[in-house]
Amino acid sequence: MSRSIRTITATVAALLLATACNSASNSSGSSGGDKAGGSVRGVSADSIKVGGIVSMTTASGYSKKDTDLGAKARFDRANAEGGVHGRKIDYLGAEDDGQDPGKNLAAARKLVQQDKVFAISPMSSVTFSGADFLQKQKVPTFGWGTIPPFCGPSYMYGFGGCMVPMPGGTITQSWPEGLKKVTDGSKGKSVAILANDNDAGTFAIRTYKQSFAAAGYKVTYAKSTVPATSVPSDWSAYTKEILRSDGGKAPDVVVSVMQTPYNIGLFTAVKRSGFKGVITDPTDYDPGLLAKSATKKALDGVHILLSFQPFEQNTAAMKRFKADIRKAAGEDVPLNMHMMTGYMSADLFLSIAGKAGKKLTVDSFQQAANGFSDTDTMVGDRSLPKGQKESFGCGALVQLKGGKYSVSAPFKCYEPIPFK
Repeated sequence: MSRSIRTITATVAALLLATACNSASNSSGSSGGDKAGGSVRGVSADSIKVGGIVSMTTASGYSKKDTDLGAKARFDRANAEGGVHGRKIDYLGAEDDGQDPGKNLAAARKLVQQDKVFAISPMSSVTFSGADFLQKQKVPTFGWGTIPPFCGPSYMYGFGGCMVPMPGGTITQSWPEGLKKVTDGSKGKSVAILANDNDAGTFAIRTYKQSFAAAGYKVTYAKSTVPATSVPSDWSAYTKEILRSDGGKAPDVVVSVMQTPYNIGLFTAVKRSGFKGVITDPTDYDPGLLAKSATKKALDGVHILLSFQPFEQNTAAMKRFKADIRKAAGEDVPLNMHMMTGYMSADLFLSIAGKAGKKLTVDSFQQAANGFSDTDTMVGDRSLPKGQKESFGCGALVQLKGGKYSVSAPFKCYEPIPFK
C-alpha cells in the first residue's frame, strides 16, 4: 500500500489541533452530535450524503485522483442495488487537498459545516490534518490506514485496518513473509531499507527494521535520510552506503519506503551500479506509470507490496471490482491501487451502514461498527474495533516485468508480531 507511512511533525500537529478545536467550538449548530437542526446530519428519508478528501495534485506530481473513481464505482453499484435500507448514497465526490495540511483541514470543514455530510469516504492523503476536527465533529471517516489518525480514534476506519504499529499492538508481516517467496527464504539473506527524512520515514524505518528482522532477514542498513521536500538529483551518496552495507558488499534486497518519484531515481541509480538483487517498495502498482519509457525501465523487475488482492488474481470479487470500475469510468481504464483505496473505503462504510439498520444515526452507526466483522473480502477478513488498532494482516507482492505486472507472492494473511 498504498499500500508508505507518513505523518506531519509534532509542532504542526499541535498548531492544527488548536485550530481544529477553535473551529469546533465556534461552529454553528451542534458541537458534533448526531443532529443539526433536529435531523441527522447528511441523512434524509431517501439519501445519505458522503464526500471525500483526496490528494489529486501534489508538488511532486504524484496523484491519488483515481481514489475518487474507485469510491464512485462502489457507491454507484450500491445505488443500483437499491442503496442502504432504501437510501441512495449521495456522493459529492472528493475535495483536492493538494497534499497540503491547511487545505486538508479546510476540506474537512467544508464537507462537514457547509455540505453537511454524514461521512467522509474516501480520505486519502499523507497530510490528514483534518482528523482531529472530524473526530470532534463525530464524522465517520474511511481511508487507507497507513497514517496514525486511522489508528485509535473512534470515528476513523482504515479499509485494511490500522497499518501503523501502535504501542501494545502488532506489525503485519505481509511484506517480509511474502518476500520470502521471492528470495527463497530469509536465511542468510540481507536487507537494506531507505526512507524519507521526516517523522513518517523515521517511524517506517523503526517498523520495518523490526519486521524484516523478525522474518529472519539480516538488516544491514536502515536509514531515513532522503529529503522529504524534494527528490534528489544525485543518488550516489545513498547508493554508495546501501551497496556496501553488507560487510562491504551489496545486500540481497533493497527496500524503499518512499513514493514513486523517489523510487524512480533510487532504483535507476541502484541498477546502474550493477546491482542484481531484489528491489521492492509499497507504492508502484500503477499501469499508468508505464507510459514513460524511463519510468518503465526504472521500475522493471521491482516487487511491489499490496494490502489487497492483486488485479491479476481472478476471483469473483476482483471480477466484480473490474466491472464496477469499467461502468463508472464509462470505458476500460488501466487499474491502479488508488482505485482500490477508494473502492474498499466505500465498501467498508457501506457494510457498516447496512448493519446499522433503517434508523441511521451516528450513534447507531458506531454501535454497528463496534463488533462488526466479515470474511473473504479483497483485503481479507475484516474485524472491528480490532481494525482500529491493528492491520487485518493480509498482503501480496506483484512484480513489474516487461511492462506487465504478475503475482510474485499470492494474497495471503500472516500472523503479526508484537510492536516494540
